[in-house]
Amino acid sequence: MLRYILSLIGFVLGLILFVFICWFLCGLRIWYDYEPLYKLLVLVEDYLVLVMAVIIVIGWAFITYRFMNRPLRYLDEIVNASGKLITSREEPVQLSAILVEVEQQLNRFRLQGLQAETMAREAEQRKNDLIIYLAHDLKTPLTSIIGYLSLLQDEPQISPELRARYTGIALDKALRLEELTNEFFDITRFNLTTLTLEAEQINLSRMLEQITYEFLPVLADKGLSWQLEIQPEVQINGDPDKLQRVFDNLIRNAVNYSYADTAVCLIMRTANGPNGSRVEVQISNRGRTIPPEKLSRIFEQFFRLDSSRSSATGGAGLGLAISKEIIELHGGGIQAESADERIVFTLWLPLS
Repeated sequence: MLRYILSLIGFVLGLILFVFICWFLCGLRIWYDYEPLYKLLVLVEDYLVLVMAVIIVIGWAFITYRFMNRPLRYLDEIVNASGKLITSREEPVQLSAILVEVEQQLNRFRLQGLQAETMAREAEQRKNDLIIYLAHDLKTPLTSIIGYLSLLQDEPQISPELRARYTGIALDKALRLEELTNEFFDITRFNLTTLTLEAEQINLSRMLEQITYEFLPVLADKGLSWQLEIQPEVQINGDPDKLQRVFDNLIRNAVNYSYADTAVCLIMRTANGPNGSRVEVQISNRGRTIPPEKLSRIFEQFFRLDSSRSSATGGAGLGLAISKEIIELHGGGIQAESADERIVFTLWLPLS
């Protein structure tokens, strides 16, 4: 708008200056009545104000058209470039020099879109592979259950010890079948539902003490032990069921990837963060160092550190992704670090 106004002022001043120069130059010459140019100049002199007004109106219309047409032309250019972001993202956007900032922004959007599409395809492929693996794995425990139950039915005179052994094996396979079925449900829930919070006041200290106590038999099976440092009477506002799921996922992850006969460390304390007071929970264990390329993707959907579908540690790859979403819904954050055969998960939640 400033350039538009200055252009109008400059045009009017230039016109006035042009008239004075012409007046001065015409005064330096002797004119005769029979000259056609003299008659024209006299006519212009008689209607000078009207002529200048007409010229000013014409000039105003031309300048206005130019200033209105230029942004419209730039807008058309931007619209066409935006259309190319959908039809041909492989080619970078190129705009006029004056639109260099818009060009850079559109190219950033283009790259972000390409990265998002790539990540979505990879996540979809991982999900499809996982479903295939889980469907295949469902057959194994089911076949075992049917086999051992058939033995029990076909051999009524089997000894009590053997019967108890077969029953125990069938139960273990049934529990494994239940785990696989739950993983199918996790995949469906994570894709079709949006997590919502049912917040209430929580004594986080007692929650962590109870969860760690319940994990004692699991740790004992692998020869692990607890190393706890829980600040007492820490209160937060949150969804207890979903937060319990977060800690359950993180602790199971630590147990699954710990070296035998080591300690799993859980530290909970309050601290001052950039956005005010918060509570920090750190869960660490001794285990094989996670490579940086895997560590950067550890919170992605359907990503598993152990790609072996038959591994006891190979879940659906949703636990950490869901945990991250729950923590962020609470206004907190979570990160993972790994170095020197040590894996550390740190999460923080606001105290208020």
